[in-house]
Amino acid sequence: MGMREELQAELAEAFDDPDGLADAIKPVAGSRTVKGGYDPVIGGTVPDSIIYYTGRGMYGSYLAKEIDGSRIQTQDAKLLVLQSELLEVREGAVTDFPATPKIGDQISGHRAINVTEDPARATWTIQLRK
Repeated sequence: MGMREELQAELAEAFDDPDGLADAIKPVAGSRTVKGGYDPVIGGTVPDSIIYYTGRGMYGSYLAKEIDGSRIQTQDAKLLVLQSELLEVREGAVTDFPATPKIGDQISGHRAINVTEDPARATWTIQLRK
């Protein structure tokens, strides 16, 4: 088991632990509209499509010293999500396909302003704004 898998397993255990983070963990639901366009293979226009994903994460806020009023605003939220648990939803069912959040996604009623991952590629940190 590599460092990434170990870190994800430890974090998932902490997310589940009633004496750990379990009370702070909330469901996460995201979506992204992918613009259609001309497809030369079919010789026509492809309609817009929506990608849905789901997982769980921990919402937090930014420290006062991080808030600059421009890039990070007072009402912004910080969301930490395990990469291994953020999965695509297709035809109403959660798949085994990992999802990658992107700037502009709608996540639990907020818009993703910034998306980063930790060096081990175990978690996403997403800046959310209403």
